[in-house]
Amino acid sequence: MKKKLLALTLVFGLALSLAACSGGTQPGTADTPAPATDSPVPATGSPVAESDLAYLQDKGSLIIGYTVYEPMNYTDENGEFTGFDTELARAVCEKLGLEPEFVIINWDTKEVALEAKDIDCIWNGLTLDPDREANMACTVPYVKNAQVVVVKEGFDYADTASLAGKTVCAEIGSAGETMCRGNDESEPDAGLAQAEFVGKSVQTDCLMEVKSGTADAAVLDMTLANAMTGEGTNYDDLVVVDHLGEENYGVAFRKGSDTRDAVNEIFAEMTADGSLKALADKYGLELAD
Repeated sequence: MKKKLLALTLVFGLALSLAACSGGTQPGTADTPAPATDSPVPATGSPVAESDLAYLQDKGSLIIGYTVYEPMNYTDENGEFTGFDTELARAVCEKLGLEPEFVIINWDTKEVALEAKDIDCIWNGLTLDPDREANMACTVPYVKNAQVVVVKEGFDYADTASLAGKTVCAEIGSAGETMCRGNDESEPDAGLAQAEFVGKSVQTDCLMEVKSGTADAAVLDMTLANAMTGEGTNYDDLVVVDHLGEENYGVAFRKGSDTRDAVNEIFAEMTADGSLKALADKYGLELAD
């Protein structure tokens, strides 16, 4: 019995000695963190994406934030979701090997949704301005636009001063709102500043307000106004009476995103082969210079 105990003691002592020589606790335990690697692995078990484009290609899709905005993104009389931006986004996604997923967003919080990765881009007639280009990765301009004033036919309009004391609608967070109220970088239009401003969540709501008589005018995108007012539309008694300055549309990705550069290359290819102009002509739009 004593011999057996002595043998066990010797074995135990040898094990302790070997553990001491090996340097103690192994990498990855609670006491010693695992060494850093060149390809860190997050909780999902997959490598961290090296770029925004790699992140998108890894998940296989591009989540596109939009609002209902004819002729850019809308559902036609046949129930088909279509539009210039819709078709263009699908064509670009095909070239990138991504599946497009269209998600309706709150336009007023679009930048927050983009940064939080609730969406991967804003592709919906986004007006380019210095603030947006500083805080998001925006593509080159691809379509021309302008802000216009829409009123009911017969409204006595000479210029924006005619709207002093009147009620004017614009989409919250849009270039139209900036025209009416100004922002940190620009002053409002002098005439519109004298009007009572009413903000709506989408531009089509502004048209409804003017048609129903609860607003005297709307300031919105020329592209939408041309497509949705006049003969043969639901707003045949509304007319465009003024243009308030030319602007350009672009697509916005997360700040620093290399997806923007890949999309710019595709835009250049589609401009060179004429397919971008053909699509613009289909929807009555004019390409940016």
